[in-house]
Amino acid sequence: MIEPAETLAEPWDNGHAAAGRMPVQRTPTPIVPSDALAGRSLAAVVAIMTFLAALTTGAVMMVVGAASEWQSDVGREVTIQVRPVSGRDIEADVRSAVELARSSPGITDVRPFTKAESEQLVEPWLGSGLALGELPIPRMIVVKLASGSAPDFASLRSALAVRVPSASLDDHRGWIDRMRSMATTAVAGGLAILVLVIAVTVLSVTFATRGAMAMNRPIVEVLHYVGATDAFIASQFQRHFLLLGFKGGAVGGGGALVLFGIMAGVNAWVAGTPGGEEAAALFGSSSVGLGGYLAIFGQIVLMAVVTALTSRHTVDETLNAIE
Repeated sequence: MIEPAETLAEPWDNGHAAAGRMPVQRTPTPIVPSDALAGRSLAAVVAIMTFLAALTTGAVMMVVGAASEWQSDVGREVTIQVRPVSGRDIEADVRSAVELARSSPGITDVRPFTKAESEQLVEPWLGSGLALGELPIPRMIVVKLASGSAPDFASLRSALAVRVPSASLDDHRGWIDRMRSMATTAVAGGLAILVLVIAVTVLSVTFATRGAMAMNRPIVEVLHYVGATDAFIASQFQRHFLLLGFKGGAVGGGGALVLFGIMAGVNAWVAGTPGGEEAAALFGSSSVGLGGYLAIFGQIVLMAVVTALTSRHTVDETLNAIE
């Protein structure tokens, strides 16, 4: 004979549970579901925005680093150009220019280029099959400056004008100014892109928060009915979107960190090869350095904070409108 099934106790049973009955386990659930489709979409948007911001930051830091290296290399030397002039011995003019440069204060080394070396400098533009010896190719003199010194270029120019009228001194100031302008422009462009990324993130979080509030409006009204404060409800949404922002930022920023790590590994692998040296001379180091990695980590935290604060502001405005 089958025994009748034991019925569950009703609320009016005054707490007298049947013998052997297991209590019902109740687990708290968040106000905003963590696995909602809108939340996953927002995390993907934050990841993409963080990845783009991190790429921009890394690229700007590499440009600034390369420009700094170029300025340092160019700023440590000047060049004297001796042009061939009819009626003058160019070899004697080169020797006179070298003597004047070596006698100037703040100069550590003076190296005149030979005629063959000067011809090799113009081969990339004129080609190697020409009879360059018949062309009036200027002779170059590389003058290296002492570290921390301030040579008197005006006196050196005056002395060259008197003894070697066909010589001209180039301190590369124009190149340094152009590289400084390029670095400043890169930084300004990177900041503009970062502002746009933050603006897109704010708009995305605002729409996602309003959607979450609309979907959970009955729950919010019930919480208001039982006495929950606006601060408590807003904190629940803020915590939810803070985690979403941090997850999305970690994915996007982590992807950028992996990419820059791969680039640094490739750069170290090809270092010393002709292609690697040419790339290093043209683009500088492809590593963002410790400062770049810290900046990308800071952007991950920044995106999470922006997401949380935007959500809190949107929830506060929505709750005020409901009231």
